[in-house]
Amino acid sequence: MLPLLCVLTGIELVSGLVLDTFEEALLASPSLLLLVPVTIGMAGNLGSVMAARLSTAFHLGLLSFSPTDDRLAGNALATVALSMTVFPLVGAGAWGLTALVGRTGLPFATVVLVAFLSGLVLAVLAVVVTGITTYAAYRYRLDPDDVVIPVVTNVCDVLGVLVLFGVVRLVV
Repeated sequence: MLPLLCVLTGIELVSGLVLDTFEEALLASPSLLLLVPVTIGMAGNLGSVMAARLSTAFHLGLLSFSPTDDRLAGNALATVALSMTVFPLVGAGAWGLTALVGRTGLPFATVVLVAFLSGLVLAVLAVVVTGITTYAAYRYRLDPDDVVIPVVTNVCDVLGVLVLFGVVRLVV
């Protein structure tokens, strides 16, 4: 696990460097600043929940890694559906909190749209990363409980930053 953890530490450093390049945009819009940790955390949480469910199904012998596997498709669909409900609430909460303590920097609808689109893209990416990582753990006979969640959470941290600022560039 040590080599994997070293690689994941490097990935986290990349996330911090990317975040640093967007400092000016974050300071101009406090709502976006508040969205960063929540978006990153929620993406990792979505991937972790799916990883735990796939890992359990794997240990029980219920997961086949087939494109027609209902358990795999159901978990993927549930992850995306959950993101479509949670992320708009996160955006509304971020806007509301920044409105309470100062200036928001962006209109309510824009913050909610940024959160929604970021969450949707991140959920799809989390599903892909989780599926690939779980399959790789299965293929290389590693325990998915030890490998998948650290990989998914770290990769989703980096993807969270990249997707959030990609959506900000498109929407704002």
